This record gives sequence, structure tokens and C-alpha cells, in this order.
Amino acid sequence: MANEIDIKNELKSVNYPGFEKSIVDFDFIKNIKIVNNSSCIINIDIPSSSKEVEEEIRTNVISALNKIGFKDTIIDINKPMAPTQKSNSVSGSNIAPQIKNFVMVSSGKGGVGKSTTTVNLAIAAAMQGKKVGILDADIYGPNIPRMMGLQGKEVEVVGNKAKPFKIYGVDVMSMGSLMEDGQALIWRGAMIMKAIQQLLRDILWEELDILFIDMPPGTGDAQLTLAQSVPITCGINVTTPQHVALDDSRRSLDMFKKLNIPLGGIIENMSGFICPSCETESDIFGKGTCDDLAKEYGTKVIGHLPIEPAIRQGGDAGKPIVYFAPQSVCAKRYMKAAESLISFVDEMSDKVENASIQPTTAPGVSACSTAPVPAKPKEDVNAGCCGGSSATSSEPVPQNSGGCGCN
Repeated sequence: MANEIDIKNELKSVNYPGFEKSIVDFDFIKNIKIVNNSSCIINIDIPSSSKEVEEEIRTNVISALNKIGFKDTIIDINKPMAPTQKSNSVSGSNIAPQIKNFVMVSSGKGGVGKSTTTVNLAIAAAMQGKKVGILDADIYGPNIPRMMGLQGKEVEVVGNKAKPFKIYGVDVMSMGSLMEDGQALIWRGAMIMKAIQQLLRDILWEELDILFIDMPPGTGDAQLTLAQSVPITCGINVTTPQHVALDDSRRSLDMFKKLNIPLGGIIENMSGFICPSCETESDIFGKGTCDDLAKEYGTKVIGHLPIEPAIRQGGDAGKPIVYFAPQSVCAKRYMKAAESLISFVDEMSDKVENASIQPTTAPGVSACSTAPVPAKPKEDVNAGCCGGSSATSSEPVPQNSGGCGCN
């Protein structure tokens, strides 16, 4: 009798429509329940609302499982609601070619200091002579404006594009600067994908050596869309020493591996505590547990960052510790981490590409359907994230003008 492992191995032959990766490699198989020798139930999550994609996956899964004796397979496919508008796919794999290197700062869960890491690594890299930008792509929790002292600042619009802020030697743009303060974004995958692409394409990014991208926590639509839209030079995983956090970090690191993104290193936050009175460093949450994790994934820990009151104070006040307290313990460690990262980026620059996760369909054809993609209507100069109508609206946004082409 076939077991769950046998089923997963067989489903590795079922590619996601338009791609050369299987539904197993994309981690779309969410649950497998074997009822008896010839019957099983498969739960699948897909990022496309296309009926053609759903039916192709359903047919191919049934065919694959028939080969190992399952004649009565029940397939439950969960997919997003169809968007009200559609747009063409972008055939290229880099929608921001003026930027030399992209660094994805990611984590398996929230609350581990990902935005703090992004801010201080970026400023540290700028202080070491690199031309740097920060893109706050954390759609649900855009904290970069507060941490960079940009709260309440209005975005300057030039033509139909937004101009990044310039502060502490870094170009900065955040979804938090394009929407009302405190506004909740209740978005499905299609809208997130569109917003990520707009933040890359519709912002007046100048020529940069490195763009640090603060990602939403987890391993969802935003990460896949970004990886397909631009070639990511490397990924940085941010975690804490607790084993419950490391479990989530493995998912993030596995995502980098599946998307062929080189690992630039791991940042271990909350790695000890520095007393503000006696400056003694104490181990209160565990320390160094990320070292074994780094070895497991063929990378290294580029920074053990302790809890230091000045980090919290600087984050709340918009005064990053690297810039305002350069002699502090954490500032020195951020500078060392940035030095390691820059060395890795310079080594990997021009070697990375994202062709392996691009749609394989012909130009003008959606990766999620065999039907031709409708012609793109003339854009309203006031539309998009810069005009404030689509990226910041509660109405659905066209799912894709690049990336995986799901519509």
C-alpha cells in the first residue's frame, strides 16, 4: 500500500502550469489523507484564480495517483478569488535594471527584528561607500517610515512616479508612506503581487549598488513575485535564538533554496542582553543556536545582535543606532555584518538570475491559461501606487503585470 511519501514523490511529476517546478517543490500540497488502498484526499493551495490552472492540476494529479493505485482521488483546491481586472505579463525578468543588486531581508515569522535589521544594515552599507536604497515591501506592517524618521512625510510625485525619500545616505520608499497612517490592508495574493511590482517599477529609483528589500514575514506570494520580477543577489534570514523561531527560519531558508536565491547569511537578533547600567552582556534567550542552522543550509551567521536599549529607542525615534550611536556594541556588529554582506554581494553580482522560476509560456500567453492575454489599456497617469488609486485602495488591483502571470 502506498503511503504519504509515495504520494508526494509521485506528485513531483506534476508541474505547476507554465513552470518547470512541481506543485510539491512550490509547497502547494497542504495535506494528504489516505482513506483506503484506492482512495485519498489531497488539499492543494494555488496562487492563481484561473479555472484552467485548477483543472489542469486536478487532471494531472488524478493521472499521477492512478499510477500508484489510487483510483478514487478527491482533490480540494483552494485558490484566490478572481480579480475584477487583468493586465499583461511582463516578459523580462528584471523590472528595475538600474539597480545592480537586490538583497531580500526575510524571516519565517514576525517580531524578530527584520525591519530593524534592514534599516541598520542598509545604513551601515551606505557608510561603507555603497549607494543604497531601502524598499519597505512589508505590506501588512510597514515600519520603515517610523524607524527612518519619515512618519508624516508626503511623497513627492514626478509625472506618474513617486520619488524616494533620501535620509541617512539611503534612498527609501515604503508602502506605509503611500497610504493613510493606521490604515489596514486586507489583501489577497493578487493584490500583494501587484503592489510589490509597482513598488519596484513605479518608483524613481536611481542607480543603486544595493537595494535592501524588507519583506513581509513568511514565504508567500510577495516572495515569489519579487523573485520573479528581479534577480535577487542574495537573501538574509533574520531570526532569534529560540528553537520555535528557528523552526520558522528553516521555512524561510528553504524558500531561498527553492527560488535559487543565494544565502548571504543569518542575523541572530536578541542574542544576549546588554545592561544599560553596567554594560554587561547576559545570555537571557539563548545564544549561538543559529550557528548549527547556518551550517545546515551552507551559509553563516553574519551577526549576533544583543538586545540593547538604544536599538529600541533609536527605532521608535527614527534615529537608527548605526548612525546615531556608532560606538555602541550593536552598531559595531551591524557594521561588521554589512562588511560581510557587501563582500558576498560583490562576489555574487552578475552571477545570479531568475530564469528557472520564470513562466515558460510564449509571449502574450498567461502562464496560468492557454488563452491570449488581453491587450493592456492605456494607463491613467494618476493610477497605480504613486497616484494613490490602485496600490492603496481597498478595491482589487490587476493581479499581474509581471511575475508568474497568474490571473
